[in-house]
Amino acid sequence: MNIRPIKTETDYQEALQRLDELFDAEIGTPESDEADVLALLVDNYENEHYAIEAPDPIEAIKIRMEEMHIRQIDLVPEIGGRSRVSEVLNKKRKLTVDMIRKLTKRLNLSAKVLINDYQLLR
Repeated sequence: MNIRPIKTETDYQEALQRLDELFDAEIGTPESDEADVLALLVDNYENEHYAIEAPDPIEAIKIRMEEMHIRQIDLVPEIGGRSRVSEVLNKKRKLTVDMIRKLTKRLNLSAKVLINDYQLLR
């Protein structure tokens, strides 16, 4: 096992190639341990150099709705009446603190994602 920090794009590509070679290593073997360590290094490098910004709160809600097969009407208890749900999801009205609390529980989303600012559409 010859593991070293990933500092450059070349190091990153080499680590990905090696990780691919080790992907099916049997658990408990030195190769499996090497894959675990490499995966952590690759993840750290990707988070630092290829960070993905979180979607705005409304997009996050829509993504989770799709994942959970939830329709707009299903969010009435968390947001309010049908028209209020439509206004929120179409960015005509901002989320309130109460809505964020309820949506966090219902959709299993982080409040940190839902409190981010976003622009209303007029």
